[in-house]
Amino acid sequence: MARVEIVMPQMGESIAEGTIIRWLKKVGDQVRKDETLLEISTDKVDSEIPSPASGILAEIVAPEKATVSVRAVIAYLETEGTSAPALETPPPIEPQAKAEPSQVPAPVREPMGQSAPGRFYSPLVLNVARTEGVSMQELERIAGTGDGGRVTKKDILAYVASRGSAPAPAPPAPKVKASPGIVAPEVANAPELRAKYPAPGYEVLQMSNVMQKMAQHMVHSVQTSPHVAAVHEVDMTVVVRHREAHAEEFERKEAFKLTFTPYIIDAVVKAIKKYPLVNSSVEGDKIIRKTMIHLGLAVASESGLIVPVIKHAEEKSFTGIARAVNDLALRTRTKKLAPDDIQGGTFTISNFGVFGTLIGVPIINQPQVAILGTGAIRKRAVVIDDAIAIRSIAYFTLSFDHRIIDGALGGMFLEEIVENLQKFDSTMKF
Repeated sequence: MARVEIVMPQMGESIAEGTIIRWLKKVGDQVRKDETLLEISTDKVDSEIPSPASGILAEIVAPEKATVSVRAVIAYLETEGTSAPALETPPPIEPQAKAEPSQVPAPVREPMGQSAPGRFYSPLVLNVARTEGVSMQELERIAGTGDGGRVTKKDILAYVASRGSAPAPAPPAPKVKASPGIVAPEVANAPELRAKYPAPGYEVLQMSNVMQKMAQHMVHSVQTSPHVAAVHEVDMTVVVRHREAHAEEFERKEAFKLTFTPYIIDAVVKAIKKYPLVNSSVEGDKIIRKTMIHLGLAVASESGLIVPVIKHAEEKSFTGIARAVNDLALRTRTKKLAPDDIQGGTFTISNFGVFGTLIGVPIINQPQVAILGTGAIRKRAVVIDDAIAIRSIAYFTLSFDHRIIDGALGGMFLEEIVENLQKFDSTMKF
């Protein structure tokens, strides 16, 4: 047997340590390569860490709740063989220069496979694809359940088995309404507070790392930016009808459901191009206007609210935006995001409408200067040309930094989004 070190992975250039949330295996358990071994939390994101090799978990050095420096040994794995070099658990996604956020490097000590634009395929998956006659175009449509959305052997075999009768189902993920991102904190180790607030009338709970950081960011944002909010009514009828008419065709081609989010993002990107000052940040008395649109999308997860970023949204087609949304949402809820996936945003959308909220006032995601909140779509009786009609209506809220965005610019930008949605090209096909 060879003894292999498992170390705290480097989850990004700016990450110096991580906290072990929980071990999914105990000492003596058999572990398969790429099977999730533990969950860790940094100040940016929670992630599941896979085992670098198959073997037996021989020793756990760092217990749950321990905060450990990057590269420090956290456990030992015993593997078959007489000798083996030390392996470290790779991060789910290693950010690389000029790499798309969804690219995933090959597992440690595994021969390199091939990749399509933005995706990596292991040699095993490519071999199955060749044997079963699965084209590269089909591979790109398979939603992967591996690290960072990587297609596994199980995913492609499931696709092959279902190809004759139905499109490959997307991997199971919690539905937003069924799993609204409400965190269940653990009981805090705080004797003084428990004495002040005794059971059974009170519970003293511990905020998670993500909750603490989110709280700090929100307080910082309110203290930094003078927030002003504007609310506009949006007639989403054209969009609703287009989605209903093309949802089946879209899911058959892409293997995931068409939601309203790509429509909204598409409208926002076009509006930012017309009013680029909204896509800025403030440093002292200087305005930093961004030429690229890195669009943050607030997603509810078990750990709390996380804002992954669609990089260069201005370069993507409608279908490309839809794919990016699906990829980020899936990886958020399965804890496959890397720190690079939640950094660099220039504008954010918070879709609180999925919880039934009609109107909300979101807090700006610093250092950005504006955030769009989208409410639930409801059928309402409205007056059109002095006649009453039933339309699908939603309310959009724009919170903006009044240091550089006044009411006129905020109102025109928000109205541009409204116009883009109400005049959506209903003839567009996928």
